[in-house]
Amino acid sequence: MQNLEEKQSVVVLGSGAYRIGSSVEFDWCGVNALQTIRNNGYRSIMINYNPETVSTDYDMCDRLYFDELSFERVMDIIEIENPLGTIVSTGGQIPNNLALKLANAGVKILGTQAVDIDRAEDRHKFSKMLDDLGIDQPRWKELTTLEEVNSFVAEVGFPVLVRPSYVLSGAAMNVCYDASQLENFLKLATEVSKQHPVVVSEFLERCKEIEIDAVAQNGEIVVYAISEHVEFAGVHSGDATTQFPPQKIYVETIRRIKKIAGEIARSLHISGPFNIQFLAKDNYIKVIECNLRSSRSFPFVSKVLKLNFIDLATRVMLGQKVEKPEKSAFDLDYVGIKASQFSFHRLQQADPVLGVDMASTGEVGCIGDDFHEAILKSLLSVGFRIPQKRILISSGETKSKVDLLDACRLLQKRGYELYATHGTHKFLNDNNIDSTDVLWSDEEGEMNVLKLLADKRIDLVINIPKDTTERELRNDYSIRRTAIDFNIPLLTNARLASAFITAFCTMTVDDIKIKSWEEY
Repeated sequence: MQNLEEKQSVVVLGSGAYRIGSSVEFDWCGVNALQTIRNNGYRSIMINYNPETVSTDYDMCDRLYFDELSFERVMDIIEIENPLGTIVSTGGQIPNNLALKLANAGVKILGTQAVDIDRAEDRHKFSKMLDDLGIDQPRWKELTTLEEVNSFVAEVGFPVLVRPSYVLSGAAMNVCYDASQLENFLKLATEVSKQHPVVVSEFLERCKEIEIDAVAQNGEIVVYAISEHVEFAGVHSGDATTQFPPQKIYVETIRRIKKIAGEIARSLHISGPFNIQFLAKDNYIKVIECNLRSSRSFPFVSKVLKLNFIDLATRVMLGQKVEKPEKSAFDLDYVGIKASQFSFHRLQQADPVLGVDMASTGEVGCIGDDFHEAILKSLLSVGFRIPQKRILISSGETKSKVDLLDACRLLQKRGYELYATHGTHKFLNDNNIDSTDVLWSDEEGEMNVLKLLADKRIDLVINIPKDTTERELRNDYSIRRTAIDFNIPLLTNARLASAFITAFCTMTVDDIKIKSWEEY
């Protein structure tokens, strides 16, 4: 047997501290990379500093450096170990950010090269590459004065997505629907200046968000998984409810996504894992962003497909030739749903509404024979309960009222009592659906909405936010916050609410089949 010291070693950079945006999904990727490295006869070395992770267990790798993931410390360790190469693409954003510095210092990066990682991470370089390839993207500009911001907004129209330049991964991003919101947010975010430019992008409403997780070898895609968000774009991909395989997108859309992903993979010479996020409306597709690393949905698609993407990606990065799976491997007769878990009840006065900032603190993945079974399993797993009798609906703007109409008809047919705020009550009444009119939180009376919630007379709250008057914003917030404080299930997205209602009206808990993962 070969001595450990004689084997060539491979360093894997871990995911660091757990926090919103970077958690156990990246640790799963790191651990699977370590296992593949060992299985292929190399010595595995992990650098990570989080005692909560599996990757910092002593039996997970041949050598563990429990140390910070800084450039200086990683360089010290590489100097001691003299490894075959270093893997930066399985630990999320922290290792990814070190890639260029490490490569410039002479470290051998395994897989996709640092110069190409930089081309995907740098907004200007990536945008230019998409333009050169003729691939569409939402219009955006980096702006340094308020005059420039206003003139760009006049060109693209509201709503717009605003991101101060010094933040990472969705933090402090905001969608502004009118001039006063934009002005208030820019005052809050930063002084707009040459040192602190803001990036303003057009925000496309009622678009589907679709993701592709893939592994490529020398720019050619080996394996891929296309998943679709239940919610429309505008909910952070880490908070969105994800369905895989996609259930409601055109075959033509899938074909175009594969083609665009292939062009990007070739252009960036990808060898290893990557993830691209798309906006789709009808058959028009725009690219939001591309990450040349494993994404937080890699474990989920690997489990649903029963094909370990990280094992394949690591073998690619070790220089092995990886065969493409047969086409039939992608033909699934079941559906996977990834639903997010939130901790709003622990955050006093936090507004439990989802947006472009990530807020979830966990997630579950469930498999069902069809979409209804999978969504019901997943939402029950994150703490929702099927309502017994009474449901409160405050359905926001007209579009979301229409989105919920069929679901409300189903609820009436199933004998549920519907309670609705004034505008929703009138809309339901106009469409021959019975409901009880309730008073806003700032109106006096027995049917005050907050009193109903405090008395536990409501089993489920559906409150779709509407960006209009200050009074409506205040009332909507008080409904959402009270629901959380009294532990009443709350849904704030019309498409997700509609999917949940359709599921529990179509089947009961007794209809859910209990199967092991191997049985699918």
